[in-house]
Amino acid sequence: MKLVTFRHDGRSRTGRLEGDTVVDLEAAGLPATMIALLEAGTAAAAGADGPRIPLADLKLEAPVARPPKILAVGLNYADHIAETGMETPKVPMIFNKQSTAATGPYDPVHLPRASSRLDYEGELGVVIGRRCRHVPKDRAHEVVAGYVVANDVSVRDWQARVPTMTMGKSWDTHCPFGPAIVTPDEVGDPHTLGLQTFVNDELRQSTNTKNLIFDCYDLIEHLSTAFTLEPGDLISTGTCGGVAIGFKPAKWLVAGDVVRIEIEKIGTIENTIVDEPADTPQI
Repeated sequence: MKLVTFRHDGRSRTGRLEGDTVVDLEAAGLPATMIALLEAGTAAAAGADGPRIPLADLKLEAPVARPPKILAVGLNYADHIAETGMETPKVPMIFNKQSTAATGPYDPVHLPRASSRLDYEGELGVVIGRRCRHVPKDRAHEVVAGYVVANDVSVRDWQARVPTMTMGKSWDTHCPFGPAIVTPDEVGDPHTLGLQTFVNDELRQSTNTKNLIFDCYDLIEHLSTAFTLEPGDLISTGTCGGVAIGFKPAKWLVAGDVVRIEIEKIGTIENTIVDEPADTPQI
């Protein structure tokens, strides 16, 4: 099953993606927001029968409009570690992206006014489906609602200024993800998926999730040791080699670039880089 949040007739609500149509789950009597749907359990969504709206007539939004937490992982593929010249972490290198970074799978991504060192990171994302704590690795699959394609967009000079990396990772629009939450029964083993990132149709990243150093279940066990994971939390599992900063010279993103990330069995997101709008709210 592929669960989406979509906008149609001026309203956002939940749906089930089927081919080139979306089944309106709110019209079928299910919750209108993804977090509420996950909290209620998604089993009913599989058989719900509501109006079918053509994809051409709606907009797919971020599957979870404002994830309670966006948790990301640094240095989780050997080839990315090699291109950075850093050492392999002994435990997962965790950092936060702010929930305001979340944006849709086809929405524009802002090139900041404050930096031109904008980078992409194609990643497998895990969406949590159950409130949980102290989850052992062998049961971690039980708390997964599904998987998404994610881009851990990074502002490299700001990232490098302090060890926490949060400022370089949390800019508005810098976490596009989707296009749908694909449930585990459709994905199967999440650690056998091909992943590719293209910039203007040039292949920049290519890997398989079997190459993750800390896999999805390792990360859930690790994170839930410290704090409660909640429905709608997004874990972005780290990127492979081929990021912009790894090239000599670096291939920073510029306005007009199109970044496309594809993950086997999950789908594709595609985002155009645009200058930060002049009407960005400010004092």
